[in-house]
Amino acid sequence: MSAAIALGDDVLVLSHRLGEWAGHAPVLEEEVALANIALDLLGQARVLLSLVGDEDELAFLREERAFRNLQLVEQENGDFAHTIARQLYFSTYQRLLYGQLADRNGADGNGVLAPLAAKALKEVAYHQDHAEQWTMRLGDGTAESHERMQRGLDSLWRFTGEMFQPIEGAPVDWRVLKGSWLESITAVLDRATLTVPTGPQAGAWSAGAGRQGLHTEPFGRMLAEMQHLHRSHPGATW
Repeated sequence: MSAAIALGDDVLVLSHRLGEWAGHAPVLEEEVALANIALDLLGQARVLLSLVGDEDELAFLREERAFRNLQLVEQENGDFAHTIARQLYFSTYQRLLYGQLADRNGADGNGVLAPLAAKALKEVAYHQDHAEQWTMRLGDGTAESHERMQRGLDSLWRFTGEMFQPIEGAPVDWRVLKGSWLESITAVLDRATLTVPTGPQAGAWSAGAGRQGLHTEPFGRMLAEMQHLHRSHPGATW
C-alpha cells in the first residue's frame, strides 16, 4: 500500500529529527513539547507501517532508496527557527491532508486510512498550533529572531512543492490541498510580520523526488544513525 508507506515514512523520519533535539532545546518546556510531538509522530508511523509489513524491519532494515518520505522532513534541524519553519510547513500540510482523508471513509479502497487520519487529527492540530505560535513569537520578536525565522522559511521553501504530488491510494484533492496550504501559511506569516519566500534566496518551488526514493545528503547520515543499533545487534530483544 504505497500511501501507508509514504505517509508512514514522513512521520517516522520527522519523529527522528525532532528526537535529536533531546537535551538541546532552547528552554525546558520545549524539551517536553518536541519530545511529545516526536512520540505522536512515531505512533502514527507504527500504525501506518504495520499496514504494510513488520514495522521494525521497515524502519531499520530498508536501504535509503526504499524510503518514500518527503525530502522536507529529512532536512537537518539547523537552529530552532529552522526546525519551527520545517514543522510549520509539514504540520499544516498534514492537518489538511488528514482532514481530507478522514472525510473520505472507504475511498482509499479498503477504508483503513480514514479512521487512522481521524484519530490523529487532534494530535496534528496541536502540532500545527505549536508551530504557528512559535512562528509568530520568533517572527514578531527581536530583530535577530525575525531574521532567523525568515531564513529558515526561505531555505526550506524549495522542498514544499513535493507535498502536493499525488500519492497512490490517498484519495485527496491535491489542488484544493495546495491552495488551502498556501492560504494558511500566508495568513500565519502575515501575522508574524514575515513574508512568503520569493526570489533567489528561497530557491525554486520544485516537486522533489523523495517519493521516488531519491533523497538529499542529510538523509543518508540520519538513516545510518537511526538504524545503527538494530543492524549491529540483529535479532536482539530487550
